[in-house]
Amino acid sequence: MGQDTSISLRASHYNLGVLRVYRGAVPMKTSELTGVELDWAVAKCEGIDWYANKGTIYEEHGEISFVFNPSTEWAQGGPIIEREHICLMYYPTHWSALAETGQRHSRGATPLEAAMRCYVASKLGDDVQIPEELK
Repeated sequence: MGQDTSISLRASHYNLGVLRVYRGAVPMKTSELTGVELDWAVAKCEGIDWYANKGTIYEEHGEISFVFNPSTEWAQGGPIIEREHICLMYYPTHWSALAETGQRHSRGATPLEAAMRCYVASKLGDDVQIPEELK
């Protein structure tokens, strides 16, 4: 991993939010996203101001930050499932999620992992560019 070279700038007088510049991106299949990479992709879909630290995604609200991990926390992932009308099904070997449109279907080891992959695929497609700092 090495030294963190991301840049975070806050323009307080103009409420421009947070700007981040990264060294590069790593292509990943949405169906293979897990952990911090999946949480980052959900944050991107949700338009959340975020930053990563020690393998965790944090959501920024002004001067306060919260851990953002919808792929493991029902309090965060559940409302997305409900809002996006994602259907979950259990099979003996995996969980499956289907988007309301029927256009996206994803699998996962847990219902939240399957649902968040389905959500990301419905918004960003089957391939995403993950900041290499998250790898």
